[in-house]
Amino acid sequence: MHRLIKTDSSNRDFADLVNHLDAELAIRDGAEHSFYHQFNKIRGINHVILLYAENEAVACGAIKDFDQNSAEIKRMYTMPELRGKGLAVLVLLALEQWAAELGFKKCILETGKKQPEAIALYQKCGYSAIPNYGQYAGVENSVCFEKQLG
Repeated sequence: MHRLIKTDSSNRDFADLVNHLDAELAIRDGAEHSFYHQFNKIRGINHVILLYAENEAVACGAIKDFDQNSAEIKRMYTMPELRGKGLAVLVLLALEQWAAELGFKKCILETGKKQPEAIALYQKCGYSAIPNYGQYAGVENSVCFEKQLG
């Protein structure tokens, strides 16, 4: 049985999952990890979704205000042994719904070219590639996406 909860970045289970995420990204991103890591701090994130299976947090994601109309999807992660079971889709849909409830018109996100599973997830869920935004403009390894809500 899966259970989704809304929380914030002070949640210990979220911090634990993000530690797993950062360890994986350090391997995937290699020398570029420090560049990305500076933009992925979790302090002060007010909108976090955690997915629990058997009372264990196994997947997460968050949204942050980007601008008046856009929520930015951050810190998406699913424990490796549970990937491919649709859990990330559940988290992503919950984040999109929450963003819409908060009045956002679209979700945007950045992921890395070295994360083909993430790219496939976002494309499967209706996200379209956009020019790299903000700090990711001109960054070769970054891919940015957006999805209109509602």
